[in-house]
Amino acid sequence: MGKHSRRFEQLLKSVDSDRIYRSVEAITLLKRLSNVKFIETIEAHIALGLDPKYADQQLRSTVILPKGTGKQVRVAVIAKREKIEEAKDANADVVGSEDLIDEIIKGRLDFDKLIATPDVMPLIAKLGRILGPRGLMPSPKAGTVTADLTNSISEFKSGKLEYRVDRSGVLHVPFGKLNFEVEDLNLNLMTLLNSVERNRPSGAKGRYWKSIYLSTTMSPSIAVEIDGFTRSM
Repeated sequence: MGKHSRRFEQLLKSVDSDRIYRSVEAITLLKRLSNVKFIETIEAHIALGLDPKYADQQLRSTVILPKGTGKQVRVAVIAKREKIEEAKDANADVVGSEDLIDEIIKGRLDFDKLIATPDVMPLIAKLGRILGPRGLMPSPKAGTVTADLTNSISEFKSGKLEYRVDRSGVLHVPFGKLNFEVEDLNLNLMTLLNSVERNRPSGAKGRYWKSIYLSTTMSPSIAVEIDGFTRSM
């Protein structure tokens, strides 16, 4: 393990590693600890009792954060004919058909989300090796394969995000910026946690919720209690 910076070591002293904080307390503390010259992103790191190597224990879904993500999302759309005009009218940032597919193959990746209509999915299959590792491959589960371009573009631009467990059964999900109000960040967090609960895979066995930690771009992580919100579901 590498050595922490002096700044990080000072921050660690302000976090009680033996304590499990309430979510509002943890968010408030992270806001107070921030001492960098940019607005940090705050993330939830959620360990679940899942083994994603089994199909019925995979978790991949979307959630619309009521207070947004604080990030300006660039949306690209691959479609045909009249759907291209619909995407442009809905303020998609990048729009195209076979021409955009060719540009992506050549290296164009100046977008955060790629939405595709169902009829172009056979053409997009060859982009799997490029888009897959970056989490950009359109998928029905992620809400990025759809004929309703207007609604989908609007949702992603206003705070809809995708989450999925990694190989060890952990979710890493940004849920806002530190310049948000504490209450707004907590509302986003609770919305995320409720979504994770609602989308519990059918194969989940034993203890589903294992731990939740919150951290920012440059901060230590803070353990957050689980019982408080699971009892309210």
